[in-house]
Amino acid sequence: MKRSVLIVTMIVLACVRGVPVLAQQKPHYTQYILNQYIVNPALTGIENYTDIKISHRHQWVGIQDAPVTTYLTLHSPIGKKDYRVTATSFEMPDENPRGKSYWEDYTAAEPHHGAGIQVIRDVTGPLSNTSVYGTYAYHLGLSARTSLSAGFGVGFSNYSLDASKLQFSDFQVDPAIYTSGSLNKWNLDVMAGLYLYSADYFIGLSAQQVVPQKIDFSNKYIRSEEGTTVPHIFMTAGYRILVGADFNLIPSVMIKYVEPLPVQFETNIKLQYLDKLWVGASYRYKDGFAGMVGINVSNTFNVGYSYDYTTSRLNNYSKGTHEFVVGFLLGNRYPDSCPRNVW
Repeated sequence: MKRSVLIVTMIVLACVRGVPVLAQQKPHYTQYILNQYIVNPALTGIENYTDIKISHRHQWVGIQDAPVTTYLTLHSPIGKKDYRVTATSFEMPDENPRGKSYWEDYTAAEPHHGAGIQVIRDVTGPLSNTSVYGTYAYHLGLSARTSLSAGFGVGFSNYSLDASKLQFSDFQVDPAIYTSGSLNKWNLDVMAGLYLYSADYFIGLSAQQVVPQKIDFSNKYIRSEEGTTVPHIFMTAGYRILVGADFNLIPSVMIKYVEPLPVQFETNIKLQYLDKLWVGASYRYKDGFAGMVGINVSNTFNVGYSYDYTTSRLNNYSKGTHEFVVGFLLGNRYPDSCPRNVW
C-alpha cells in the first residue's frame, strides 16, 4: 500500500514541478457521452430544459489517495422556442418516443442563447484542484435539420497542496517541495468550443486551459507564471442508428490531445431501449475497458453508472474505477424523458 501511495504522489508532484510525465492535468470522465457539456461549453443551453448533472468518480479503487473527482454542472437555454405540434411532440401510447417518426420530424434549433455553470473538484493525494466556470453559447440552425453552436467558459482554478500528506517514513521529500501546512492559489482559466449537431450525428471540438499558467510549489509560496498548465484539446463525434422500432444505437469517439502526450483515443457504444433504459461500453486505447448502464426515470431525472477496468500495471494494485452520474431535468415542458440533441 505504501508503494501505491508513493507512486501516485510522485506522479502528482512531477506534474506540478514540470517534470516530463505521461499524465494529463484535467480529469477523465468515462460517461462524458451523458454530459458532453463537461468538456465542451458549446453545449450550453442545447436542450429545452435546465439540465443539471452531479457526478462522482473514484478512480483506481484500492490505491490510497488515488484520484477522486466530483462535479456539478447546470445549464439552460435563453430565448429557445421549439414549436412542436406534430403527433410526436409528446409521448404517444405504444410508440417509441425516440423512434422513426420522432427523428423524421426533427428540426434544427431556432437561434437562441445558453448560460451555465460548472463546479469541479479533483483530488489526487496531496494535490487538489477546484474549478468554477461560467459558460455561454449561441445556437443557430444552418439548415432544416442541422445546427451549429459556439461557446466559451471563463472561470478560476484553485490548485492547492496539502504538504502534511508528503510525510513518509521511508521516503525523503525534496525540501524545495515540502513545507508544513496547505498552499493554494487561484488562477484564471478559459475554455472554448464548437458543436455541430443534427438528428443523426454530432461533431464537437473544444479546448480547455486555453490560458497557460505555471503552478510552482516551493519555498512556502505558489508562484504563478505562464507555461506549466497546457491546453487540452477534445474532439468528439457520434452517429445515431435506429435499430428496429424500439432501439437507438449510438457509436461515438473521443480524441484528446494534451502536449507532450501522444494523441489519446477512446471509443464508445450506447444502446438505448425506447427512452427508458440504456447499456454501453467503451475502450480507451492502451488504458482499459468500461461498462455502463443507465435509466431515465420519467421526465424528471436519470442515473448512470460505469465501471472501468484498467489494463495498465496499475491493475496490480487497483480494483477498478467507479463513476456515478445523476441528472435532473427542470422546466421540461414537453416533456422529454431523454435528451433530444445529446443522446
